[in-house]
Order: sequence, then C-alpha cells, then structure tokens
Amino acid sequence: MDVVSGLPIAAVLPWGVAVLCVVVLVAVLFRARRPGKDVDDAVLEAVHRMSKATSDLREGLDQNSADRITTQLLEMLKCVAVGITDGRGHLLSWDGEANEHYADLEDGVAAARSQHRREVVAHEKLPCNHRGTCRMRTAVLVPLIVESKTQAVLIVVGRTRGKRLVQMADAVAQFVCTQFELSRLEDSKHQLQQAEIKALRAQISPHFVYNALNTISSLIRTDPEEARELLQEFADFTRYCFRADGLFTTLSEELRNIDRYLTIESARFGGRLQVRLKIAPEVLSVVVPFLLIQPLVENAVKHGLAGKPGGGTITVTAQDYGTEALISIEDDGVGMDPGLLDGMKDSSSSEHIGLTGINRRMGQVFGTDHTLVVETAPGAGMKVTMRVPKFVRGMRPDLPDYDVPEQSAADEQSPARPPAPRGPVAGPAPGGMPAYRGPSRHAASRSAHGRTSQAG
Repeated sequence: MDVVSGLPIAAVLPWGVAVLCVVVLVAVLFRARRPGKDVDDAVLEAVHRMSKATSDLREGLDQNSADRITTQLLEMLKCVAVGITDGRGHLLSWDGEANEHYADLEDGVAAARSQHRREVVAHEKLPCNHRGTCRMRTAVLVPLIVESKTQAVLIVVGRTRGKRLVQMADAVAQFVCTQFELSRLEDSKHQLQQAEIKALRAQISPHFVYNALNTISSLIRTDPEEARELLQEFADFTRYCFRADGLFTTLSEELRNIDRYLTIESARFGGRLQVRLKIAPEVLSVVVPFLLIQPLVENAVKHGLAGKPGGGTITVTAQDYGTEALISIEDDGVGMDPGLLDGMKDSSSSEHIGLTGINRRMGQVFGTDHTLVVETAPGAGMKVTMRVPKFVRGMRPDLPDYDVPEQSAADEQSPARPPAPRGPVAGPAPGGMPAYRGPSRHAASRSAHGRTSQAG
C-alpha cells in the first residue's frame, strides 16, 4: 500500500512562474534585437545571460550580488544603464551611463516603493546639463515585490521612449522577483528540514535510553567487557543522532548507526530479537537524508516485535536497483490494519511520526514518486520500502568530523571475547547480492545477541 505525500502548491507555483518568465523574457529580448541578427544567436545569448543572473539572484540581495546582477542585466537588455536599490530605496548598484541622474530619480523610486507600481520618467522632466549628448531618454522604475513587500526597485534606463523598454523592464522585474521567491522557498525548505531533524532527535524514545542504560547497568557485574562495549555503542549512537549540523549522510553511515541501535536492543531482547542485514556494497556511498532509516527500524522494534510473544526478526535490505538503491525494512511482528495507514498520513501522533515524517521528507527531497511503500496486515508483520536515487545534483553528505580516541593500554591488554552465536545462520542473500553485516567494530559480540551474518 502506498503512502503518498505531495509537495505543497506553494512549492510548485514559483517554478511554473519562473518558466513562464523565461519564455516571455526571451521573446521580448528577441524582438528587441536587430532584424538581421541570427535567431539562434539571439535566443542563446538571452538564455546564457539569464542563467548567469539566476545564480547571483539566488544568493539574495547585497552590495556584491547587486553589482553582479546589474552587470548581467545590462548585457542582457543592451540598454543605457541598469540600477537596483535596496528595500529602503538606497542605491546598491548602477552599471552603465547617466549615473548622474540617479539623484533626479529618487522621487520616482520613492513613489514606486510606496505605491507598489511602475513609474516611467521621461528625460525632458529631469534637469540635465548634457541635453545634446545624454543618451538617456526614458527611465523605467519597477518595484520588486515579494510576499506583498517591496524588496528592491529595478531601474532600467533606455535611449528610446517606446513601449518595448517598458515591456523589457516588466519582464526582467518579474524574472528577478521569481528568483527571489525561489531563494526564499529554498531557505524555507532548508529550515523545515532542520526542524524535522530536530523533531526526530527529540522523539528518540526516553524508554530506549532508560532501557539501554538499565541493560548496561545489569551487565556491569556479570559481564563487564560486554557492558563496556555496549556503553561505547550507546555513546556513538547518541553522538551521531545529536550531531549539530548536516541534512544528509551516506547510507553507510546510516547503516552504521542502525547497527549500533540494534546491538543495544539485541542485548536487551536477548534471543528474542533476530537481525538480518543484506546490503549490496554498491549502494553504501548513496547519499540519503540524515536519520532516514533508523526511525523505521525503531518503529519495527517498538511496534512490530515488542508486543509479539517470542520476539521475531528484522530484515534490513539495500539492493542495487539500476540508477536507484532499493531499501526495505521488514519485520515479522504483529502488523497492523492497512486501513489505518490513511489515517496515519494526517496524524501527528509520536507513534506514527516515523512513517509520516519520513514519507514527507522523501517526497520533498526526491519527489513525490519516491515516497514510501508500506505493506502490512494484522499478524503478518510490516515491510516499508523506499527507492533512493543514487545521484542527486547538489546533494552532498555532511559527514561528522569525529575525533577517534586512542586505544588505552587497558584496552590493548583486554582479550577478545569469543563469539557465542545464537539462532539460525542465514544463507546467501537472494539474487546473488553480497551480504553485509554492517560496519561494526565489535563483530564478535554482535552474533552473541542473535545477529546473523551472511556470506555472498
């Protein structure tokens, strides 16, 4: 059963407006070119200039970006001059001629800001000591309005009085406003992702922390070596979950943290919790959102197996699937009624935040065709599957810079604990996929808690 979460319409509209602005702007610029100029050259030049201006506009508006923006717009419009102010009407940058006339345009800039409308100022209305040689004939002042607030005023100075200059100024202003809106949308999206990660951190179950510490405490007298190892795993787990920065990580790092979590839970459950990890090495470098998979594994333990007499098995699989990695978390626990999944989509309950939050993040990062697929039935366990693209432009892992403590002399003298496997040994992974147990530092102690290792 699919759980579908779409992007809000506010996230889609600016992109449509941006495409429309590009089309209109190219058309206007092409019409403004000399009749004998090659059509392809005119269009390519306009698109090239707009692409260069776009990157500057996405950075926001300050002195440096304004200088770059006016230069690009001047080359694109082939006019006399281009200027841009800040939201208070103070000039940030002016590129081209006739800069001595900016002081004469201040009243027009103020009117454009306050009345939220375009102002057209003719050269004849301005004092000028160079009437015969001044190239300015018209100045078009267009307020750049984003979210009902004037963020800047665009000044386009032309050598003609025709409507074409006004059309070009309006088209460029709409293009600039759209880029500002997209920049704000990206900032809002980033802030939302940070807030969701903070929410995931806050939802790490206090019961898990209590149970983990209680398990470690009980082992201190009976098995101090294992207690020491579990304490280190718990410290590494919390350090990863509560690291300060980073929206993305690698699948390898995420699986490493899942390995820590399951090691601690296996110590608590004993032989009641069996774990199977089937990971294709080809997908370990895939970049995924931070804390994408661990909440699903925790959900499988907490809601799938904890209430099942005799425990059960959790299977984490990551397969090479062409241009994507196919990741699934499956348990043979108590399952649930599929009809309840629709209600979970709008639920804010902490019990369901793992599925709803991760489904929403998948849609935001990878698109609505990459949301979760959930298969479940009462008494039949649950399987959650996701498709993660191997390569996404601009998405890089934010790997934590952890300082690895040097091994103490006591650690060097401590003998390794021999493994004491419990439970069945798994066979080869399906489809010839190499098996992977996770990047564990204490492989011997893992199998002592029902962890199963596979050989491809």
